[in-house]
Amino acid sequence: MITNLDYIVILIYIGILVGIGIFSVRKIEDENDFLVAGRRLSYNLYVPALAAVVLGGGSTFGSVALGYQYGISGMWLVFMFGFGIFVIGIFFSKKLSKLKVFSVSEMLGEKYGQSSRLISGWIMIVYDFMITVTANIGMGLMFSAIFDIKLSTAIIIGGLIMLAYTILGGMWAVTLTDVIQFWVLAVGFILILMPLGIYNVGGISGMASKLDPSFFNIANIGGKSIFAFFLMFTFGIIIGQDIWQRVFTAKDEKIMRKGTIIAGVFCVIYGIAGAIIGMVASIVLPRLNDPQTALSELIMTILPTGIVGLVIAAVISALMSTASGTIMATSTIVVNDFLLQTFKKDFSEKQKVKLTRIVILVVSLLAIGASIYLENLIVALDVAYALLSGSIFLPVIAALFWKRITSKTALISMLISSIVIIVDLSIEGASSLNAIIFGVAAGGIIMLIGAFKTKPIEIPAEKSSTI
Repeated sequence: MITNLDYIVILIYIGILVGIGIFSVRKIEDENDFLVAGRRLSYNLYVPALAAVVLGGGSTFGSVALGYQYGISGMWLVFMFGFGIFVIGIFFSKKLSKLKVFSVSEMLGEKYGQSSRLISGWIMIVYDFMITVTANIGMGLMFSAIFDIKLSTAIIIGGLIMLAYTILGGMWAVTLTDVIQFWVLAVGFILILMPLGIYNVGGISGMASKLDPSFFNIANIGGKSIFAFFLMFTFGIIIGQDIWQRVFTAKDEKIMRKGTIIAGVFCVIYGIAGAIIGMVASIVLPRLNDPQTALSELIMTILPTGIVGLVIAAVISALMSTASGTIMATSTIVVNDFLLQTFKKDFSEKQKVKLTRIVILVVSLLAIGASIYLENLIVALDVAYALLSGSIFLPVIAALFWKRITSKTALISMLISSIVIIVDLSIEGASSLNAIIFGVAAGGIIMLIGAFKTKPIEIPAEKSSTI
């Protein structure tokens, strides 16, 4: 049960987020500040901000729901998110630290031309917008349950709160709020809810005696599901605009490398904690009709007054971190890869920031409207992830590491793989794992053919420092 004290905790937390947005306005001097926080974050800001954007509503609710159904094996969803972040730190940080771009699409455009930039930009926009909408729906469900209001009203409230601090302070505000959201999430989820849950069911020995032995099997969820998570989420994380934009905020290559690795390890720990919380919920609440409600029901059932408000704030944090990050990512691509390229005029830094703020406002309002109208975008989100991972992953890898791939080859690869993915999804359904496999395979074949027919590309001296 939520008490007045819990409401006070939640409202104070929301007030702090909006206050940070107002404070961050003073930090914004140019587009670099607004989009990538000036590229000067140290470990204490970079690590929690990067981890927070990964550990959103899908990670939080999803890991608990899978833990409720499959036990410790439910960790694999978030594990693959963390593994993707870890891979970026190990293999990509040196390359990414040298890029002087704002988006994945801009990098592809520099390497493969304007057509590749536009196609990849549209796919990134669809992907990030869909994630924003699902995060808005998650915020709406939380606010609706907390304050006993209509879902549509709750979606508007949650969306406007997130919009307020994002449009005011840009990536600086998003970074500072995400640092707070990270620590609230870590304390509320890992240090409070998990240990209290384990204690409530009689400790580890109590869990072992009350759960089916399969719940302690790391592969209980099935090899096919684990492989699907790897293809969709590890690939998606490695090339996601929202992730790259956070990575670009690092002060230097050392911080980018080590900080990214640390964030990836934390994500894995978070996934394990989520699965354990789900296992606790399956004992405390054994007959839930919908495993997705396991987290909120467990919070209400076992936590004391005041702590309920803190943990609910932690869950809201996860949702807002995702929404703010993907709103920034979507708006950055719209402005940087479409509007500025279309107008072909010199904008001042202040004009670029103003234009980005306008786009953030428009995109946020569209996302709120789509959330109210649709209320469920799981199928659309699957399609967006499939297109992103299946058609963009290989061109990005080739742009960074393989000089033999020409702009024509990359463009054909993206087009063919996108067509293959869409055709397979239309035949097998939105959850088809084959769509990504066939898409990657088709794109890979095109690249291999193109690579053997061309000489290695010599990168012009003026671009050698960026790609």
